Amino acid sequence: MRLFRGLAVAFTTLIVGSIAAFAATIGGTYFAPQYDFREFWAATDGKQFQVVLDGNPFPGIDPAIVARDLLPMMQAAKPRPALTFTYAQPTPPPRPNYRLVLIFDPAYDLNADPVCAGGQIRHRPQQPGRFYVYAIYCRNDRMLSYTTAWTQAASPTDPRIERLFRELFRVIFSEQQNRFAMLDPMLR
Repeated sequence: MRLFRGLAVAFTTLIVGSIAAFAATIGGTYFAPQYDFREFWAATDGKQFQVVLDGNPFPGIDPAIVARDLLPMMQAAKPRPALTFTYAQPTPPPRPNYRLVLIFDPAYDLNADPVCAGGQIRHRPQQPGRFYVYAIYCRNDRMLSYTTAWTQAASPTDPRIERLFRELFRVIFSEQQNRFAMLDPMLR
């Protein structure tokens, strides 16, 4: 019995340690009062959803290659609506204009609303081997939600980045945040 318990503890430690080594860290999250997951679903289901990249998480690699390699990772980790991520800006811009802004290594005091309004984006020095992103979900010139996430990654094709996106999308596009949930008796 003692041997079984020892093996179980060792096995659990090995699994938890392995998961922790590959998991992303998600920072604080904020949802604007007007955020509603059902609005996100309606705006993106079966449609293209623009992603705006700012900065380069891998300074030794051409930013075009980084962008090319990140798009399929985002698509593989996409949230539940049947959306297709794209970097292309629709012409003319839709109203409302929904988009996800991903800022790599942002300045510590960078605020989300000015980013959505097209303000200047500032960056801090990069840490080699660390993939750090500030994700902002925008509607027109206002932020609907934001969070940060980071993980260790050696290149834009590192599998840890896809896992980061999978966790990040679950947080920034949270299905638990519904503006009118308390008014709808079917959701209680």
